[in-house]
Amino acid sequence: MTVRVGIVCGGRTGEHEVSLRSAWGIYHAFGRSRFEPLLIAIDPIGVWRVGSAETLLRNPDDPARIHIDSSAEPVIPIGDGEGVVLAGRDSRREVARVDLIFPIVHGTDGEDGALQGLLRLLDVPFVGADVLGSAVAMDKGVMKRLLAQAGLPTARWRELREPPGISESAALFARLEREWGAPLFVKPAALGSSVGVNRAADAAEFAAALAEAFRFDRKVLVEEAMPGREIECSVLGNLPPSDWPPEASLPGEVIPKRGFYSYAAKYLDDDGADLAVPAELDEATTAQVREMAVRVFQALEADGMARVDFFLKPDGGLVVNEINTLPGFTPISMFPKLWEATGLPYPELLERLADLALERHRHRRRLHRRVELPTPPSPER
Repeated sequence: MTVRVGIVCGGRTGEHEVSLRSAWGIYHAFGRSRFEPLLIAIDPIGVWRVGSAETLLRNPDDPARIHIDSSAEPVIPIGDGEGVVLAGRDSRREVARVDLIFPIVHGTDGEDGALQGLLRLLDVPFVGADVLGSAVAMDKGVMKRLLAQAGLPTARWRELREPPGISESAALFARLEREWGAPLFVKPAALGSSVGVNRAADAAEFAAALAEAFRFDRKVLVEEAMPGREIECSVLGNLPPSDWPPEASLPGEVIPKRGFYSYAAKYLDDDGADLAVPAELDEATTAQVREMAVRVFQALEADGMARVDFFLKPDGGLVVNEINTLPGFTPISMFPKLWEATGLPYPELLERLADLALERHRHRRRLHRRVELPTPPSPER
């Protein structure tokens, strides 16, 4: 039986265009022998739309101009116990039906557990981490606390809940520079793809970086700069019980050409960075990266897939940078490239992700949802 896969992309997020590009790549790579993919796009104001792949996404090959066709039919997702019906928003007629959702909405409301919660309520299998894993992995402050509890090393950090004034910002920079050195990195706590992330070498840059980060989030992290190589590793599998326990790919390396690996370097500049796949590492370091990537995956309650990013320090020590539970699937994205290098081609990777989603859903369906109350005794006559 063919499984109809709804690839949900877009959303009200700073990573909207990246999501569209990922969905475009996934749609064309899905094998058609077992699966029938359908693009479902959430526009920038939150309206769900469906249409043919040829018309729903405009300028799909241009990362700067890709967008959703505003004339595509708006729909409402409705769970029916067997999957999701996409009903016309106005007519309520059935426009399409899907058996499984592949959410590829990067960032806010897509990668942070919000969309995953909706899919759980719809009772539909979906690819990737569940609600808890998505939420804790997205919030870098919570992520770091859990990693520290698991004994996994991270760069030193500080959380800010509200923007400091000019004098407070200058004093904070001076204090952190004494403790950690400069530059510092400033980033929104719950965003990805390096959106809103800036490097600050002095107090003026620090104040500007804080203002930029607070444009995107109510909580901001300041981190020490971590010298070393940027190493990434992909993880695939489900937490127990599963026939596919988590396993790690060969590591890769990101070599930025213009400072750090920014949003533009990742998605807009074809010459923004070199990707070494696999990374040139000795056997012991490769094994350490793979083992630690699985430990991070497990500590953060991830499921399905994730990309774990590390810094390899000059002394050979590994530091966890972050985990990404909905990594990019664009033509230049690391997650599929690493699995390709490990021996799992892109189409087979997508099938494995779908099978992992179906397996987890089967296990969840076996759980009892109601408590059987004892029958009250009959009243004495």
